[in-house]
This record gives sequence, structure tokens and C-alpha cells, in this order.
Amino acid sequence: MSTPTSMQARVEQFLVERRQLGFSDDGYVLRSFARHVHAAGHRGALTVELMAAWARSDRREGNDPRTWARRLKRLRTFLRWLQQFEPRTEVPDDSIFGRLPQRQAPHIFSEEEIVDLLARSRRLGPSPALRGAVYETLFGLIAATGLRIGEALALCNDDVDLKDGMLTIRRTKFGKSRQVPMHPSTVGCLRRYCLQRDLTEGTPAEDGPFFVGTRGRRRGLPLGVRQVHRVFRDLSQQLGWANRGAHHAPRIHDLRHTFVVRRIVEWQAHGVDIDQAMLSLSTYVGHTMVTNTYWYLSAVPELMALAAVRFESSTAKWEVQDA
Repeated sequence: MSTPTSMQARVEQFLVERRQLGFSDDGYVLRSFARHVHAAGHRGALTVELMAAWARSDRREGNDPRTWARRLKRLRTFLRWLQQFEPRTEVPDDSIFGRLPQRQAPHIFSEEEIVDLLARSRRLGPSPALRGAVYETLFGLIAATGLRIGEALALCNDDVDLKDGMLTIRRTKFGKSRQVPMHPSTVGCLRRYCLQRDLTEGTPAEDGPFFVGTRGRRRGLPLGVRQVHRVFRDLSQQLGWANRGAHHAPRIHDLRHTFVVRRIVEWQAHGVDIDQAMLSLSTYVGHTMVTNTYWYLSAVPELMALAAVRFESSTAKWEVQDA
């Protein structure tokens, strides 16, 4: 890479191209890497050593080599793209920090934990202010619908139909759009948020962000994902949750996992045919393949027991048929 400026420019060029193809923005990670390259005064082709140093540099993300490996993994698509301009660019493999497991077990929130999270979010200062309502509604919407954090933050006002109780999720992680029906209680919470937001900020534009920043230069602008993760991390530390997942701490994305798990558990309790219902759940949460939804049955303790019961029931039927 000839200059740090060209590195930063390549990152922005890559992000623009990815967005045009419908992929979600991974800008925070790539811009962080570009800043690291700049601070290191690096010249020439990007090396694995430089990337490994960057992966270890963010102590807030923990000292677990698996965390470093995940950070490196998020660079690979960009680095392969960059090779068309800088052929000597290296691309890290799994040998640097070890191979990552395919997917790690999530933290499944209890109902009490979600209630505490929303209550603590509501009290975010300064008080009285819109900020608490923004975060309470954002985290509550993810917990109630299983949206990805990027999907929730990308919502515009005209994507939220409070009359018919429908969200339109545009250009999702895999470049597709979908509609997400909401429970009436969720619609009611969104109405209360909109009322408070509009009284504070004025009538919003239809194409304006649904969730808005409330302080400083970000006031009225879309919330940034880095900012939201920082607020969530602070709240989770205040609440002192015991981590029940394989990641270094509970994450916002675990609210999505919790939504899926609770839906399957509830279906089981009401005698719903899980196999018949899985396709609709997979479509609702935006999985590209129904096998991604079935993954929960083998990865989450709450559902592994459910799967075992289903297997035993099937085995009993086979034994009766063979008798």
C-alpha cells in the first residue's frame, strides 16, 4: 500500500461497492484496521503480522485468541478484494490464532434479564430526555422480533407501518428484503416512542432514521452501531449478568438468538409440529437456509433437551411399527 491515505480510500471504496450489492456495513472494523495501519506508519504490502497486531490491539474485546481470530476473519473479504489493486496483499488463514468453531453457543436471556435491560435503558440520562426511550425501544424491538442490530438501525420511518403492524426490512445481510409482522404490544411500544421522539425532535422525514441520536453532532442522525454496542456493554456490566454463552460476554445479537429459542420452546409447549413451523420462522428472521434455524436445536442447551425428546418420540414410533 503506497500511502495510509490510499488505504483509507480503498476501505471506503470497498464499503460503497458492498452496500451497492446489498451487503451490510462492516465499516467499523475496516476503518479501525485502516487507522491501525496509519498509526503504525506501515508502507508496502499488508502483512499477516500487521493484521495480527491489529487483532490483538483492542483490549475492550477481550484477550481470548478466539476473539482475535474472529477479528481477522472479518478482514478477509476486504483483503481478497484488495488483491486486485495490491497483488502482494496477504490474507490470514486459520493458522494465526487457531480455527474458529463454526458457530458458538449464544447467551439466552431470561425474561427477567430482558426486563432489567429495558428498565435500565429507560433510565439513561440525562433525564428527562429522549435517549432512554431510544435505547429501550431499540433493544425491546430486537428482543420482540429477532431483528439483526444492523437491520434495526437501518429502519427508516417509512419502513415502520404502525397501522398494519408491519416492518419492511430492506437490503438485509444477504441482499434480500422481507416484511416482519409485529405483535400489537410491540406496535404500542413503537407508537409511544414515536410520540416522545416527535415531541422532542419535531416531525421527522419519511426517509429519515427511525432510531435517532440525541446528543451532540449525532442528534437527529442515525444511531451508529459502535455507539449502540458501547451503551449495551455498559448496561450489561451494570446489571452484572452471568455469561451463559460461549462468547466473552452477552451480546446484542443474543437478543435475536433468544427470540428464536423462545419461539421454538413455546411451540413445543403448545404441541406445534416443529418441523412444519421451522420454515416460517426461518423466513421471519431472514435466514437464507432453514438449516441455519435448525442449528439452534443442536447448539443451545434449552433446545438440545427438546431435540432429545423429539428423537425419543420418533424412536418409540419406529419400534411400535417394527413390532
